[in-house]
Amino acid sequence: MKRRDFIQKSSLAAGVAVLGNQAIGTTARGAEIKTDTSKVSAKGKIKLGLYTITYLGIWYDGPALTFDEIIQKAREFGYDGIELDNKRPLGNPMDIDQKKRENWRNLLEKNGLEIPCVAANNDFSSPIPEHRECQLLMVRETARLARDLGSPIVRLFAAWPGVPIHKGVGTYDLIRGEYYDFQRQFPYTTWIERWNYVKEELKEAAAFGEEFGVVMALQNHEPLFRHWKDCYDMVKEVNSPWLKVCLDAPIMTRHDKEWVGNAVRTVGDLQIHSHYGGEYMRNEQGQAVPKVYEAKFGKDLPDYENYIQLMNEIGYEGYFTFELCHPVLNDNHEYGKLDYVDEQVKLAAEFLKNIIKRNESL
Repeated sequence: MKRRDFIQKSSLAAGVAVLGNQAIGTTARGAEIKTDTSKVSAKGKIKLGLYTITYLGIWYDGPALTFDEIIQKAREFGYDGIELDNKRPLGNPMDIDQKKRENWRNLLEKNGLEIPCVAANNDFSSPIPEHRECQLLMVRETARLARDLGSPIVRLFAAWPGVPIHKGVGTYDLIRGEYYDFQRQFPYTTWIERWNYVKEELKEAAAFGEEFGVVMALQNHEPLFRHWKDCYDMVKEVNSPWLKVCLDAPIMTRHDKEWVGNAVRTVGDLQIHSHYGGEYMRNEQGQAVPKVYEAKFGKDLPDYENYIQLMNEIGYEGYFTFELCHPVLNDNHEYGKLDYVDEQVKLAAEFLKNIIKRNESL
């Protein structure tokens, strides 16, 4: 979908779309809400994106790739576009002058690719005004960058804690668990106070979206959000046509069909971007299938077949972006090499393309 058409569609849908599909009755915050599933299913157009965090050089034993190199990887492995992470060493707006922005757009066009989304990696939840103001400035510059690169979407978090780099490798160990967590970050601030900080900053971020002609997509990501409905509620409370939802299956708190189906149908027309992740392998038949890697051992994996069916049901037209966003380890707990990452990127594209193709034939 072209950027101009996307924005026109988003603006025209503002009145009803900002409320998602109609709910039957109201519930307390956090409770399940039932949606009307009687409408006729409509198939949308799903494209595949490659998130640049995959090749940022922090999850594996190897260097970060350049923009040109990632474009070549995306083309080689059959992706339609690249989601740009706004972190160094690749996508920070401070490092990309106007000439480089124009060169990148030309390179994308030459290779038949696009940038569907730029990720902001923001945290609006601090009780300290200077913290929030710095984050807002970063989001504003990210929106400017998205416009200059022809991207229709900037993806936002409510409260992203960041990725610490320990001995040259990215890790979540230092921001999750007993040593450091969201509640202990500012122990004198309540959850609802931080909710309201985020809400006020999202209103300003939505105004930046209008200024630069890009739509903000709020991801259903912890730690402030406890589940998908917190993300949905936040977008409804901000109530702007420039703020919509990035609903991701991998970070759902549950993966059963009723829970996920309720989420997708409730979010409905607010859904404008999505991701998938994990690791992959070939089964005995040679097919690309999800792999139960160390961090997911004993946990349910997302049912992407069901998720794509649900996306088609709501008429979703947009990207599913693959992100390898965790340390990759081999059976000896050693960091994988760049060739392992390449294999994952290749298998991930093959895996989701097969699901999309099966659903297109239904």
